[in-house]
Amino acid sequence: MLPEGADPAGAIRPGPVYLTVLVIATCGLVYELVAGTLASYLLGDSVTQFSLVIGVYLTSMGLGAWLTKFLERGLAQRFVEAEIAVAFVGGLSAPILYFSFSSPRFFQPVFFSVVVLIGALVGLEIPLMLRLLRTSVVFKDLVSQVLTFDYLGALVASVLFPIVFVPRLGLVRTSVLFGLLNAAVAFASIHIFRDRIGSPRRLVVKVAFVTAVLLAAFVSADRLTALAEETQYADEVLLAKTTPYQRIVLTRNRAGFQLFLNGHLQFSSVDEYRYHEALVHPAFAVNPGAKRIAVLGGGDGLAVREILRHPGVESVTLVDLDPAMTGLARNHPLFRKLNGESLSSPKVHVVNEDAMVWLPKGTDLYDLVFVDFPDPNSFAVGKLYTVRFYAMLKARLDPDGAIAVQSTSPLFARHSFWIVERTIAAAGYVTRPYHATVPSFGEWGYVLAARKPFDVPAKVPAGLRYLSEANLPGLFAFGPDMDRVEVPVNRLNTQVLVRTYEREWKKFE
Repeated sequence: MLPEGADPAGAIRPGPVYLTVLVIATCGLVYELVAGTLASYLLGDSVTQFSLVIGVYLTSMGLGAWLTKFLERGLAQRFVEAEIAVAFVGGLSAPILYFSFSSPRFFQPVFFSVVVLIGALVGLEIPLMLRLLRTSVVFKDLVSQVLTFDYLGALVASVLFPIVFVPRLGLVRTSVLFGLLNAAVAFASIHIFRDRIGSPRRLVVKVAFVTAVLLAAFVSADRLTALAEETQYADEVLLAKTTPYQRIVLTRNRAGFQLFLNGHLQFSSVDEYRYHEALVHPAFAVNPGAKRIAVLGGGDGLAVREILRHPGVESVTLVDLDPAMTGLARNHPLFRKLNGESLSSPKVHVVNEDAMVWLPKGTDLYDLVFVDFPDPNSFAVGKLYTVRFYAMLKARLDPDGAIAVQSTSPLFARHSFWIVERTIAAAGYVTRPYHATVPSFGEWGYVLAARKPFDVPAKVPAGLRYLSEANLPGLFAFGPDMDRVEVPVNRLNTQVLVRTYEREWKKFE
């Protein structure tokens, strides 16, 4: 139904316009998700990053909507120009942000400038659309239908982004693809509003140029990402892969190779043996007859390599969220050589699941459990360092069993380390914290814990490269600069550990 007094000859068919609204909304939310995901990958603390992105983006949309009141003429042309601008800035947002991270000082100004610009441009679109259609559709129908398609577009983006686009295309190709969709909307809008656009030639040229740039970016996305990561990492990038859970990057130098997850070093092949020997073997001294072992995290297979040195081990269950990580450890030649093909052992069973979801599902008890998660630099990981998690883990631990937990650096993140220790103790364990020197990381901390009191370990297997019966007791002694400090318990509803960790490590950036 046309509004009263409307000219049927000048009316616009609303159907194609509603479809463009759906595409516009989908693209707008995807750009927001790309920005939030990249910020959480590069800066950590996903809750803070997504909260900031959502707040700034929505405010910028409000700014864009407010600015439309100053547009009086040429609304159709302004709408198409906004689409072209969104296509260009939004489509190239991921590569722009990747490259800007090579200079951390400038990343946040560039990041928020991109978010504000995209948000303001997206905020222009719906008000302009409503004004263009007001003479073609009754107002109450217009508002309800435009907003309905707007919200449907948001649903489409939120569902497909983590399930389809990121795992299959990666962040760079995803942002570029939706830039191309915005460019397609601009082309379609030139046709839809042709009677209201005086000379469409310039607009067609602009859309064609932006489309060509985006197509080139889509084709060369892998190269663009590689160039951006070469500026972030000091060494040659051998492999870079985005999964639904993290960004995996493998680099190599003359000494060996390194694994980075979300920009954070996980190990260097030169000295990882120090870290993994210290994580695994003291626990076996507490329970030397251990047969059933679980490893939570540790998808690289390096902790499993050390566990399999003990001939009495009958089974190892490795629980790691990301199948891409365990697949890399099982199949990549460099990993297979370093981990001794540990994940191919018939004793090893790999479970790709969130450890916090996996723990309450089963009833099997384990003699030893090794907790080898990344550092708590986000709330998604921080939940795995809470009282609740350690209490759930305790229910899967044999009465004579023990756990060993990697616990960040007691030197560089002193309060964070002791929060982990106190949290484990609050879950009902007897704890003995210790540390080891790993040159790639500095002094690194662990917590050995059991359900019953136990003595400081004194024995380790012969033939290790780092640990020996001579140096083992010294790992449990702390100098004044690393000694215990008063700290709170890390609970699921507050996760004080994540903010403490971020504050302490930021001093060394």
